[in-house]
Amino acid sequence: MPKVIENVGCPYCGCSCDDVRVTVSDDGKDILEVENVCAIGTEIFKHGCSKDRIKLPRLRQPDGTMKEISYDEAIEWTARHLIKAKKPLMYGFGSTNCEGQAAAARVMEISGGMLDNCATICHGPSFLAIFDNGYPTCTLGEVKNRADVIVYWGSNPAHAHPRHMSRYSIFPRGFFTGKGQKKRTVIVIDPRFTDTANVADYHLQVKQGHDYELFNAFRMVVNGHGDDLPDEVAGIKKETILEVAEIMKNARFGTTFFGMGLTHSDGRNHNIDIAISLTRDLNKVSKWTIMAMRGHYNIAGPGVVWSWTFGFPYCLDLTKQNHAHMNPGETSSVDMAMRDEVDMFINIGTDAGAHFPYPAVKQLKKHPWVTIDPSINMASEISDLHIPVCICGVDVGGIVYRMDNVPIQFRKVIEPPEGVMDDETLLNKIADRMEELIAKGEA
Repeated sequence: MPKVIENVGCPYCGCSCDDVRVTVSDDGKDILEVENVCAIGTEIFKHGCSKDRIKLPRLRQPDGTMKEISYDEAIEWTARHLIKAKKPLMYGFGSTNCEGQAAAARVMEISGGMLDNCATICHGPSFLAIFDNGYPTCTLGEVKNRADVIVYWGSNPAHAHPRHMSRYSIFPRGFFTGKGQKKRTVIVIDPRFTDTANVADYHLQVKQGHDYELFNAFRMVVNGHGDDLPDEVAGIKKETILEVAEIMKNARFGTTFFGMGLTHSDGRNHNIDIAISLTRDLNKVSKWTIMAMRGHYNIAGPGVVWSWTFGFPYCLDLTKQNHAHMNPGETSSVDMAMRDEVDMFINIGTDAGAHFPYPAVKQLKKHPWVTIDPSINMASEISDLHIPVCICGVDVGGIVYRMDNVPIQFRKVIEPPEGVMDDETLLNKIADRMEELIAKGEA
């Protein structure tokens, strides 16, 4: 008989939805049905039992073709190249469980290399602002149960986080928000009229790159200087700013969700800095929190794991023994790649081939490139070695951190293809082999 597994975690976006129902075949190898999940999450679950899935590592041959090899050969190849490299870089981890991220830290400590995650090209500016200005945040459960004013600034959850609005912010009925959307005011601030803006009560079409000015205008109103505003700020009329600011001041509980529209436009970390300052100002007259819309389902994980391991969340330089160093701009992945400082690159749980600038990819491609990922992607297709692994939340469990930094235990629902390793096992075997080679004097 088919088996129904409740409370499964979805391995797609930062919502890390853990209410998924999965029906699996009686032999535990096929997924028959997936419920309470978005379309993208459904495809990830389906890929877990796909017959086309890569099941063995592939090594590039001198003629450019890829040849299947054993996991032992892949581990040996990776370990020897890591030891040989003077400045290797391991980057990614958006789709890796926390156990795998801890094992990666062990590998790069032994190799004396660089360790970085996807935040370096998305919410890295948010980290810098939080270091400077604090983080008056909360959990998504508190938003659902308490928030009556929701602001989406520079984010479009209708596309990027498909269940965010229905599960946590606009539509759900919580303990103190029993009427759901009817008693919530939704404000979207975005240069485009997005699908999220389509369900908002107010859409402020801010001029591209002028978010900082609009934040300043709201701060002026909250601090009693609204009369001093010009007739228009960042493309928004004074009357609209005053009206929306009044709604914010009178909120019982408000939350601002900000996305890469702020971290990737003019101002970057300063946009987040002033957003946090606005939140602090609003807390003088109301109750407000702020939260980053993190992209991948466990991209918050490495920031937590490495912070308690090394003291820093990303852009880690482990080249000096017993000493970790972080300096974005110097130790961030793209910057190092552009300077051609990296002499071995490991892409894990992401797709640097698709997301890095072409000049950075071109520099990295000069040196050994390993991709550790369950799927074929642009990075795997230009790699020297592609090692397939299990999919967290599908054929291996593990801890992940939701976008609000709440840890969630993901569950395994099917058996992995025979012989396929999970990230933690693979990385620990690489670390073990490196230690053996060093002990033999082959380093």
